[in-house]
Amino acid sequence: MASVSGSPLPFFALVVTGVAVAARALSGRRDREELPDPAGWALARRGLGLGATVVILGGTVYTAYTVVAVPGLTYATGGFGLYALTYTLLLTPAALFVLPRLHAMARRYDLLTTADFALARYRSHALALAVVLSGLLATMPYLALQVVGLGAALRAMGVDLADPRVVLGIVLLFALVTAALLPRGLRVCVRVAGFKAVLMAVLLVVSLTLVAQGGAGAGRVFEEAGRRLAGQGMSLVPPVGTRTAYVTLACGSVLAQLMYPQVLTVALAARGADTVRRAVLALPMWTFALGLFAYLGFAALAFGVTTPPGHAELAAPELLRRLAEPWLAGLLLGGLAVAALLPGAVMAVSMAMLVTRNVYTEYFNPTATPKHEVRIARFAATAFVLGALVFALLLQPQDAVNLHLLGGVWIIQTVPAVGCAAYTRWFHRRALLAGWAVGMASGTLLTVVDGFDSVVTLGSGTGRISLYTALVALALNLAVAVLLTPVLDRLGVVRGPDALAPGDPVARRGSRFAFRID
Repeated sequence: MASVSGSPLPFFALVVTGVAVAARALSGRRDREELPDPAGWALARRGLGLGATVVILGGTVYTAYTVVAVPGLTYATGGFGLYALTYTLLLTPAALFVLPRLHAMARRYDLLTTADFALARYRSHALALAVVLSGLLATMPYLALQVVGLGAALRAMGVDLADPRVVLGIVLLFALVTAALLPRGLRVCVRVAGFKAVLMAVLLVVSLTLVAQGGAGAGRVFEEAGRRLAGQGMSLVPPVGTRTAYVTLACGSVLAQLMYPQVLTVALAARGADTVRRAVLALPMWTFALGLFAYLGFAALAFGVTTPPGHAELAAPELLRRLAEPWLAGLLLGGLAVAALLPGAVMAVSMAMLVTRNVYTEYFNPTATPKHEVRIARFAATAFVLGALVFALLLQPQDAVNLHLLGGVWIIQTVPAVGCAAYTRWFHRRALLAGWAVGMASGTLLTVVDGFDSVVTLGSGTGRISLYTALVALALNLAVAVLLTPVLDRLGVVRGPDALAPGDPVARRGSRFAFRID
C-alpha cells in the first residue's frame, strides 16, 4: 500500500467521508417524523422540485464510471469514443418523449417501478417478472462499475487494491455510505447529488487548468493526440468504416439508458411531468461537461500517459496524478469517488423497489404494510450494495465491463414492455414475453460468441455491416412481438385487462401465486 506521507490518500478519504457524514446530518427532523412509505423512501414522496430533479437526474445518468470511461474511450479509440457524446445529446429528445408520459401515468395510477407499468398495462405477471429480471441483471454490474470507478481513482494514487488493508478500507467506506444514504432513501441521495454537481464542476475546472498550465493548449493537445493515435491506426474522428457501428451504438445506448430502473425512479420522483421536461432540457449541460472530460482523454495522450493493457479507464486519474500536487490530487479524486456514491445509491434504491414491490409483495406477502415494505426495501438495497462490492472486488475490471455490456443488451429488451406501454397496448402480452425471451437469448449469444464485443458484424464481402448488438437483439424482439400479436389475436388467446384504461382500477397486489410469510 502506498505510504500516507506525501500521498493523496488522506485527502481522498477526507472528501468522501465528509460528504457522506454531511448528507446524513442533513436528513432533517422532518424526514424522521414522516411515516415510512415506499413512495416516500424510493421517490421522496414524488415531491422533487426543478433544481433537485436536475441535479439528481444528471448525477444518476452521468455516473462516476461514465466520467472515467469516456476519457478512457477517447484515450484508447480516439474519435470513435465520442459516440458517448452523440448518445447523451440524443438522450434529451428521447427522454422528453418517454419520461414525462411515464411520470404522468405513474402519478395517476400509483406506479413505482418499471415492472409496475408492464403489470398494469398488460396484466401479465410473467411479463412483469421478465422486466424485474432484466432490471436486476442489467443494473447489478452497472452498480459494480461504480466500485470499479472508485478503484481506478485509488489505483491512480498508487494504492494496491490487492492489499487486504485496502480491501477492508473500501468495505468500511461502503458501509459508511450505506449507513448514511440508504435508510432515508432517495431524499438523502438528492442532497448528495448537490455535492456531486459542485465537486464535478470543481474537478473539471481544476483539471483543465492543470492541463493548460502544463503547457498544452487545445491546439497542441489535439495535434499530439492525433499523432499518437495515428501511430496506433486510429484518428481524432470516427473511421469511415465504423459509421454504422457509431450510429447504432449511440441510438441503442439512448434506449437502454431510458429503461434502467434508476432513471425511471428519479423521473417519477419529480413534482410533476412539467418538472421532468424542464429537468431533461438541462441534460445538455451535463453533456457539455462530459465533452470536456472526453478532452482529458486526448490530453492524457498528449502528455504521454500510459496505462496497463485493458485499463484505459485509468487515463484521466493518471493524468491528474501526474499534473497535481498530492493533496490536490487526493481532493480531486475524492470528488470522483463521491460521483460514484450517488448513482450507486440510486441504483440500489431502484433495484430494492423492484424486489420489494414486484416480487416480495406480489408473491410472498400481499398484505405487507407500507412500513414493512420500506423495511424490506432497505434490507434489499443494503444487500445489493454489498453484493456489488463483492462482485467488483472478486472480478477483474474487464469482467465487470463485459457484464455491463451484457447489461445493455438485457435492459434494452424491456423497451416494448415498458417504453411502448406508455403509448400503446396493441401488443399481445404473450407476444411481448416471447419477443423478450428471443431478444435476451439472441443478444446474450451474439455478445458472448463475439468475445464480449458490443458491436456485431453481419453479412459477408462488401455487404458487411457493423451494428450495436443490443439493437440487433431488440429488432428480433420487436419482430417476434409484431408477428405473434395478430396470430395470438386470431387464435383467440385472451388478453389481460388494461388497468391503465380510463375507469379501470390498478390492482397491484395479490397475484394468483401469492402466499403470506410473516
